[in-house]
Amino acid sequence: MAKSRREQLEAMLAEDPNDAFLGYGLAMDHVSAGDDAGAIVCFQTLLERNPDYVPGWQQLGQTLARLGREAEARDAWRQGIDQARRQGNDHAAHEMQGMLDALD
Repeated sequence: MAKSRREQLEAMLAEDPNDAFLGYGLAMDHVSAGDDAGAIVCFQTLLERNPDYVPGWQQLGQTLARLGREAEARDAWRQGIDQARRQGNDHAAHEMQGMLDALD
């Protein structure tokens, strides 16, 4: 039987646990399946290994916000904004600032 997308991502991540794209893909697979709690674990692991991966911060914040964990969402977006600004990614920084503002 063929492996599911999640199983394939998990197998590839086992070989290269620092691959940010694979880690993000696995987290987003959890989001797509409606498993926000599982997604949060994956985003946190991704960002521990790749703290400069801006999309991870943005999606972590959104996932936390969906679960009503607004203080944690704010923290994730603030860290993401800092990373985005360091990289000159004004678009991502602006998007996350808008998400922060929407919570207030």
